[in-house]
Amino acid sequence: MISGLSNSLETIYMLSNAKTRSLSAENKTGEKGKGGMEIVENAYNDGSRELGQGWKVSPALHMEGNSVTEIANIEGPGAIQHIWMTIGKCKGRDNWKDFILRIYWDDQEWPSVEVPAGDFFCNGWNEYAHVNSLAVCANPARGFNCYWTMPFKKRCRITIENRNPITLSLFYQIDYALAPVEDDCAYFCASYRRSNPTVDGIHTVIDGIEGKGHYVGTYMAWQVNNNGWWGEGEIKFFMDGDKEFPTICGTGTEDYFCGAYNFDVVGQGYTTFSTAYSGMPQVIRPDGLYIANTRFGMYRWHITDPIRFEKDLRVTIQDLGWRGIKGVDKRFLKQQSDIASVAYWYQTLPTKPFPTLGDRDELEVI
Repeated sequence: MISGLSNSLETIYMLSNAKTRSLSAENKTGEKGKGGMEIVENAYNDGSRELGQGWKVSPALHMEGNSVTEIANIEGPGAIQHIWMTIGKCKGRDNWKDFILRIYWDDQEWPSVEVPAGDFFCNGWNEYAHVNSLAVCANPARGFNCYWTMPFKKRCRITIENRNPITLSLFYQIDYALAPVEDDCAYFCASYRRSNPTVDGIHTVIDGIEGKGHYVGTYMAWQVNNNGWWGEGEIKFFMDGDKEFPTICGTGTEDYFCGAYNFDVVGQGYTTFSTAYSGMPQVIRPDGLYIANTRFGMYRWHITDPIRFEKDLRVTIQDLGWRGIKGVDKRFLKQQSDIASVAYWYQTLPTKPFPTLGDRDELEVI
């Protein structure tokens, strides 16, 4: 529990001693009574030249090319309650793979969150998709929001790495509360993995988790590289010493994301949807000229059904489709898709260091 933190309809009427604070380019330290103090000489642009201090002088940061910018360094205890951000375009196009979000808890040397910004907010294809869920919202036009509660006892540090060689703008707001954190609070984690292509029909969503915690969500950006239905693969949760066989085994890809029958509404084909706990908000179709291979964006939140583990967790999904044409000689097909995923979970500290994130070329959407 986080003392006095009322963040649901059931408890919103309760009084609290928690202190509400917010970080943005207009108050980079979140200090009380220190917002909107930038002077015109340090303006983000010259729009405030006539109105002066207090009139939107510094609504964004300039992120230098090939640099890391610290946007939060908060002394706890407390909890992040909401993150909003939007990133300027480079030469007229979005490239959210170039921006790496990292979050560090309690002075741990390595991050517990390390994800390209677009993927973290369920927009993994550098093309905007509207997401309307409890945990993540992506709103017109390119407004990224996260509502995962993230408690910390000593410190929270958040950075954005700009891997683009060009200086770009970052608009952001991080809303948090300062309040006592109970010993049984776990720490929020998120890790990115990509298989391009998958090997032997398997994509690893996450492995190497050690400690006690619970798994709370999955996002996948999935490009299919073959014809026919592609989503027969089962997701598998190996926990607490499982070896060859998992404790939890799904029945199919669209089933895990809470759809059915190929996401195919008769007469409409693939049908996008976005709900509180699951969705396929994005389908990018070939255009018959330059755009090849159908691409999907899907999420599944385990908010009401967290997957709890005592000491370890590994999650995989099969890259499995059908071979055969129109039901003739129908057999399963191990595919070679391009799958990028984000795993979201809570656990005790310390977390293990993540595998090295790929360089700019490895993360690129081609």
